[in-house]
Amino acid sequence: MHVEPKVVAGIKIPDSTIARQATELLREHGTAFLYNHSIRTFLFASLNGEQKKIEYDPELLYVSAAFHDLGLRPHYSSPDKRFEIDGANAARDFLKGHGLSPQVLQLVWDAIALHTSPGIAEHKEAEVALLNYGVALDVVGRGYEQLSESDREDIIKQYPRTDFKKTIIPTFFEGFKHKTDTTFGNMNADICAFMIPDFQRKNFCDFILQSPWSE
Repeated sequence: MHVEPKVVAGIKIPDSTIARQATELLREHGTAFLYNHSIRTFLFASLNGEQKKIEYDPELLYVSAAFHDLGLRPHYSSPDKRFEIDGANAARDFLKGHGLSPQVLQLVWDAIALHTSPGIAEHKEAEVALLNYGVALDVVGRGYEQLSESDREDIIKQYPRTDFKKTIIPTFFEGFKHKTDTTFGNMNADICAFMIPDFQRKNFCDFILQSPWSE
């Protein structure tokens, strides 16, 4: 059995009942690839919070990171909602069973629902902004220069990237190829265009010009 490290790059991995249960769900319904991505996201987000002396709740950030991509997986995927919403709903349902306040449920929901919304997420609560930061650092390298070499090596050693650049795009696509309409207006349309020959993006201007209004 794989033994999880207690501290990575100076960041303590949450070990509460809620955190452990979230980890189990991520292991059960995710993949090894998404597991490593999710924990790296938490660590990158936490390091940014520590560096900027931002007050945040490590447990809520950890749960948000654990669930942020689970909407890509069959167990949580809906036929008609954005995968971010499926993950956010799953996390909210999970946390409801732990008697947390509606405000906390909404915070985690927002963090996951907005994790692919740069320009919005960073202006919200700490956990929302930090999750978006951690995801962006792992996926597109945003903020890479602020990550020390020792922290980077420590994190990658424990949670390897395993050919991340080649694997993440088809991993994303697998999660919403059955509902490509949900990618309209968001960055996931880029994934569809990359993966589907002759993918026809919906265009906002067409919606305006084809609306039922006479003028």
